[in-house]
Amino acid sequence: MSDSKVWLITGTSSGFGRRLVSIVLERGDRVVATARSLQKIQDFPQSPNLHLLELDVTAGTTAIKERVDEAAKVWGRIDVLVNNAGIGLPGILEECGVDRLQRQFRPNVFGVLDVTNATLPYMRERKSGTVVIIGSRSAWRPEIRGIGSYASSKAAVHVMGETLAVELASFNIRVLIVAPGAFRTENIYSNKFDTTHPIPDYDETRAKALLRYETVPGKQPGDPAKAMKIVVDVVRGEGVAVGREWPLYLVLGEDAEKDVRNKCMKVLKHLDEWQDVIRDVNL
Repeated sequence: MSDSKVWLITGTSSGFGRRLVSIVLERGDRVVATARSLQKIQDFPQSPNLHLLELDVTAGTTAIKERVDEAAKVWGRIDVLVNNAGIGLPGILEECGVDRLQRQFRPNVFGVLDVTNATLPYMRERKSGTVVIIGSRSAWRPEIRGIGSYASSKAAVHVMGETLAVELASFNIRVLIVAPGAFRTENIYSNKFDTTHPIPDYDETRAKALLRYETVPGKQPGDPAKAMKIVVDVVRGEGVAVGREWPLYLVLGEDAEKDVRNKCMKVLKHLDEWQDVIRDVNL
């Protein structure tokens, strides 16, 4: 086990995180699996390579550092951090307001940075490490009604990941931004669509958004286990990753690919059509 990696994974009670724990253990690596409540992850099969740790990514910088320090002591290091914990809070932006947006950013953005910053000293000391950020194709397609807060938070961590990739390169620490499409994970639609402060002008928009929100669960095309196997392949340089350069972005799902391509073409179209205006601003 001397060459095995030690993974710290947040949000392992369900979804991508839960599947990732099992896949990493199958590859012979060791895992510190975290969740807000240990009761939700007590059913993991016992293994000498698995350590369970209670970690709430919204607990604040000091509390999170204490937990990550505890995680690092289990096997003396952290080789791979997977920022998976997060929530989705659907609603119309004007109706939800800043309070809802802050609630959305607390786990999805601020929590990611707190956990990452608490982990980085251990990676910098060893001049080695991988930081994985589970983002979303929603950052590339925020036009879907009702996902403005969620998409904004994922766009923020995508940019955060791009910045970290540059800042951490000299320490031999890699960053992987995963942008999955629609996958059949649990609890992804567990939070209710916010209708506490309805504005009549949005009645039609809200109704369409609610209809979509209620009909999607259970019909997503993506297999979360397949997605996480690819993530492990990339981190370990195995399977589908053999012979390929390290990808900053890992887009997963045909729907995600379509959305990313559409956004890129949209931006390029704008640059082409407005090129004369764009360039005619210098002194």
